[in-house]
Amino acid sequence: MMNRTPLPARCLLALTFLWPASTAAQSVGIAPAQVVQKFKPGAAFEIDLATVNRGDAPVEMNVQITDLWYNEKNEKVFAPPGTSPHSAANWIQFVPERFEIPAHGTQKMRAIVTPPPDARGGYYAVLFVQSKPVLTQQLTPEGKKVFANVRVGCLVLLSAEGTEDYKIDLENVKLIPPAGSQGLKLSFDILNTGNTHVFPQGRLAVLDSNRKLVAKAESEMLRTLPGQKNPFQIYWTGSLPPGDYTGVLTVTYGESSVETQAIPFTVAGQQ
Repeated sequence: MMNRTPLPARCLLALTFLWPASTAAQSVGIAPAQVVQKFKPGAAFEIDLATVNRGDAPVEMNVQITDLWYNEKNEKVFAPPGTSPHSAANWIQFVPERFEIPAHGTQKMRAIVTPPPDARGGYYAVLFVQSKPVLTQQLTPEGKKVFANVRVGCLVLLSAEGTEDYKIDLENVKLIPPAGSQGLKLSFDILNTGNTHVFPQGRLAVLDSNRKLVAKAESEMLRTLPGQKNPFQIYWTGSLPPGDYTGVLTVTYGESSVETQAIPFTVAGQQ
């Protein structure tokens, strides 16, 4: 069964592009914006998608499939099929590959995925649909005509069922105690050392010297691919009286995996 993991809105829109703003008459979206699904190695399956035209005119569309990975700056990279680690793009075929969406209409699509029998761990791709370039009213500085189009995409995160190795390392854990008008800040990095994607989320519990819970907060959930390192932050805006405390960081990820770390700290009295 398909598992479409909810993410913050800014993540869902990360793969929606519009070039340039003057093409606003072409208003096209794709759903879902992200698919997270397990598969059985060697067994073909399908992903259902839909492209919506919110504009007042029909839009001609075609499809493109790329790999999904990241670069040394931790930015998303959409590389040609088969050129990135953990590539799934060559497994996928769109049906239909070209179509026209009527004004205020919807076009349903299927992505047929055929994984190899020796697949292990996680594999990644992006399913793009893009409109035919149309002439705009803008001109280049040289007076030439400008054409523009709309391109939207769906992230596809696949994992071979029963072969996943969920593992992370916590690095650079640093807690800054609250002081004055500044709240508590906990920062840390998560390195995915497993073979498939995870969605780690950090939770902080602050205990006083009597082991009583006095504060708690949590981080955002952040998609992390194999080998990828992502920074996380947890903020708590309250204040604590002077004394000794312990921050307990708990990170949940994978299907039921948990990492914990205790961070002792002291809140100093006012000078």
